[in-house]
Amino acid sequence: MGMGALVITGFFMLVGWIVSSRLKNKFKKYSEIRLTKDLTGGEIARLMLADNGINDVKVISVEGQLTDHYNPADKTVNLSHDVYNGRNAAATAVAAHECGHAVQHAKAYSMLQFRSAMVPIQNISAKVINMVFLAMMFGSFLFRGLFSYDFALMVIIACYGVFALFALVTLPVEFDASKRALAWIENRGIVTRQEHDMAKDALNSAAMTYVVAAIGAITMLLYYVMIFLGRRD
Repeated sequence: MGMGALVITGFFMLVGWIVSSRLKNKFKKYSEIRLTKDLTGGEIARLMLADNGINDVKVISVEGQLTDHYNPADKTVNLSHDVYNGRNAAATAVAAHECGHAVQHAKAYSMLQFRSAMVPIQNISAKVINMVFLAMMFGSFLFRGLFSYDFALMVIIACYGVFALFALVTLPVEFDASKRALAWIENRGIVTRQEHDMAKDALNSAAMTYVVAAIGAITMLLYYVMIFLGRRD
C-alpha cells in the first residue's frame, strides 16, 4: 500500500472515529431520557414484528455496545443489552431500525437481497486484496514471475470496486430501514413528537457511519484507478 493510500486510509479512519464518537455521545444522551410508553427495546422489536405479520423472527440479546444487527441467515434481531433492556428513545430507535431490516427481508426488498448476495463476494475480495498487499510488500521477489505490478493493480481495483459497490448498496438498505422504523413508531404511537425527533437524530447519526464508509471506499477505488491510468500514459 503506497503512501497516498495510507494517507487516505488514515484520514477516513480519523473521520470514522469522529463520527463514531459523536454517535456514541448522542446515544448516551438519548439513553438517559426515559420513554413515555415505558417499553423496552426488546418489547418494541417484538411489537413491530407482530404488527408486520412476522412470526418467524426471534429477538435476542447479545453482548457488546452498538452490536445491534439483523441476521437474515437465522432470522434473528440481535440487540445489545442496553438496547434490549433500554426504555428510552435511543433503544427505541435501534430496535425499530433492526426490525426494519427484518421487514425488508420479509417483503423481499430488492436492495437487501442484492446486498446479501454480495456478502460472500465482499468477503472473498477482502481476502484477495490482503494477499496481494502482502505479496507486494514482502514477497514481490517471489511473485515477480507470476504477475506484474499492473496485474496487481487491476486486482486491487476490482476488489475496491466490490467494496465501493457494497458500501453504496448498503446506503439505501440502511436509510430504508430507518424510514420504516420511524414511520412505525410514529404511527403506532410509541413515541411523542420530542421522542420521535430524538430517535430520528440518533438514526441519522448512525447513517453517517455508512456514508463515510462509502465515500472512503470510492476514494480508494479512484486512487488506484488513477495510479493505473497514470502508468498507461
